[in-house]
Amino acid sequence: MQKPLEFYTTQKVFFEQELKTIKKKLAVSSSLRLFIFLSSVFGIYFFFGNVKTVIFIIAIWIISFIYLIMRHSNLQYKSNLNRALIEINKTEIKVLNRDYFSLNGGNEFIDPTHPFSYDIDLFGKGSFFQYCNRTVTNEGKQEFVKRLTNNDISTIVERQNAIKELSKKPKWRQLFSGLASLVKVEHPAKEIVNWMHNYKSVFPKFIIFLPKVFSIISIVLIALVGMQIIAEQILLLWFFVGLGISGAYHKKANELYNDASNAKDTFKQYHKLLNEIETTSFTAQILKEKQQEIQTASQKASTIFAKFSKVLDAFDQRNNLIVAVLGNAFLLRDLQQVHNVEKWVHIYKDKVENWFNVIAFFDSQNSLANFAYNHPSSVFPEIDNNKQVITSKNLGHPLLNELQRVDNDFSIENQQFFIITGANMAGKSTFLRTVSLAIVMGNMGLPVCAEEFKYAPIKLITSMRTSDSLADNESYFFSELKRLKFIVDEIKTEEYFIILDEILKGTNSTDKAIGSKKFVQKLVSSKSTGIIATHDLSLCEIEKDLSEVKNYYFDAEIINDELSFDYKLKEGICKNMNASFLLKKMEII
Repeated sequence: MQKPLEFYTTQKVFFEQELKTIKKKLAVSSSLRLFIFLSSVFGIYFFFGNVKTVIFIIAIWIISFIYLIMRHSNLQYKSNLNRALIEINKTEIKVLNRDYFSLNGGNEFIDPTHPFSYDIDLFGKGSFFQYCNRTVTNEGKQEFVKRLTNNDISTIVERQNAIKELSKKPKWRQLFSGLASLVKVEHPAKEIVNWMHNYKSVFPKFIIFLPKVFSIISIVLIALVGMQIIAEQILLLWFFVGLGISGAYHKKANELYNDASNAKDTFKQYHKLLNEIETTSFTAQILKEKQQEIQTASQKASTIFAKFSKVLDAFDQRNNLIVAVLGNAFLLRDLQQVHNVEKWVHIYKDKVENWFNVIAFFDSQNSLANFAYNHPSSVFPEIDNNKQVITSKNLGHPLLNELQRVDNDFSIENQQFFIITGANMAGKSTFLRTVSLAIVMGNMGLPVCAEEFKYAPIKLITSMRTSDSLADNESYFFSELKRLKFIVDEIKTEEYFIILDEILKGTNSTDKAIGSKKFVQKLVSSKSTGIIATHDLSLCEIEKDLSEVKNYYFDAEIINDELSFDYKLKEGICKNMNASFLLKKMEII
């Protein structure tokens, strides 16, 4: 069994040592550049009268300077990557110690109307998203949220296999995330894809060959002037002709440049991620299929992305005054770069979106695999489509500290309903969220916090947390009725595991008892499966009339004038309630 904490600690120390080594190399690199510069200045001064020697010194200085700049840039990149990897391992160490509340909680994804995410705290402070999410790209985060919320019960075994395989590649996953974190992309991939799909050329077709023809003529004229065959005035006239042609399309070129610039950093970042996906060997079917989606007949997708990044870098040189003037005057450089950009967009615009989606998939998948790696004692659910919907042993909530958590054995058959009663704070709501999250995790292909877990894949729908709405002028009771109506409509067409907490809370006790009983009877007649938690003991009487209904409870005891909870699920009806005791204990009454 892997030891995540030991691995992350070792990785952190390793990258810290690497960073120290790189820092020393960066210091040497800076000193060496200064030394070469000063040596060149001294050499030029000392040999100032010797033109050939001075030119040679300047040439050597330029070559050395360019080499050292490139070397320094590579070292700086490695330094930044090591810093990112150190932070990744620091985060995992903190999370394993239950310190994860500073991470992104995904508050923007909180949706009270969703079939289950709001009720079981998938998003927000202390949520499963905050605990599990390690996505780096915005697209990866969206994909991860989609996986959390889509209620998809297909290809679960294939998903499990993909998560199992990636969970065994922690170093690869960290490198992927580290690379993705280095470039802060301001414009999301979706925005770039939309630009490419909707792009329509406003340039004439002759820009395909005009810059090349114009450049050849320019070179010939420069040569003729150099050989004094034609007058310099002709070259000067040609200079202004080039500026005139470039100027005519300057505004349109600017518009394309601005749009293309938005994509530059994205392609710089993503070609490295594509390369990591392409060069890694996978055996899981889903991973292999995603890997094949970025393969082309001619060259790798990462190479195609890298080339476009270079095209955009070249286009960016138009901001250099010398390049802008001389390049456009003699080479029609802007038009040439426009053609290069348009050519790439035309060829690959229908493939780019899919390549971005593959990156998002692996970014999302890394979070799931990371969770699996961090929980070696959790089990991957065994798919069993027999009579039992869930059969589990020592099922617990993964966000609770395992040293304090109380696990429960839990089994429920298809078309069976459990009514759970219990005292306040005895563990009913926690248990409902434990079962709910286990179903969600199982459907995603994740391992579940249990010693054993078998289940027949089933969609989840809940009603556990309803609130009134002043904005919509809705009462609490009406909001709850809308939620129950939503559930009734959904179960007409598909099978769901239904989890309800204290239904019809917004009405009086007599009316509530009658309405609750009829609603449970309707759910049972729909051949659904689920759990209902309630304080209304009269609801437990349904067990006598309907064989599909079973009563369970969580107990509370008063020992030495203190409340005591064992948080264990027991068969039967709760007899000990604690509201009066708590009111007295807190000196409220």
